[in-house]
Amino acid sequence: MDLYLLRHAEAGEAPRDEDRELTEHGHKQARAVASGIAALAPRLDALLCSPLPRAIQTANPVATALRLSIEQVEVLASGRAAGEVLDDLDRRGGSNRVLLVGHEPQLSQLALHLTGGRVHVRKAMLAHIEILTLEPPYGTLEWLLSWRHLQRIGR
Repeated sequence: MDLYLLRHAEAGEAPRDEDRELTEHGHKQARAVASGIAALAPRLDALLCSPLPRAIQTANPVATALRLSIEQVEVLASGRAAGEVLDDLDRRGGSNRVLLVGHEPQLSQLALHLTGGRVHVRKAMLAHIEILTLEPPYGTLEWLLSWRHLQRIGR
């Protein structure tokens, strides 16, 4: 399985964390991420996204660029455990290339759980982990790209 982890782009403030939306800069980051991912052409089977607005707004340009639909999944919501995400992936079974759009610290915890290595997934950053099995640590971090790297790739 090829698992891609994308943290939402820069978000502004809101009275409630779950209501935060992307800033203008965050929308720019999301568009850059989308162009870079499209250039990488990962042939994704699924795009799973946190139901929070900042994650959906990050996923939208990617879904458009790759002609995929976004499936909102509650286990990617902020504050959920990495194990819940892995259980959800395990239940899905048939997807070989999946992009998850979510939040910190969950994405870094997923990377640690799967690879045994510490990674800090910054805003609008994309990680690619090749997984042999969902039991740790049987995955390899193949690469980690910032939105600026993806912007250059997408040109």
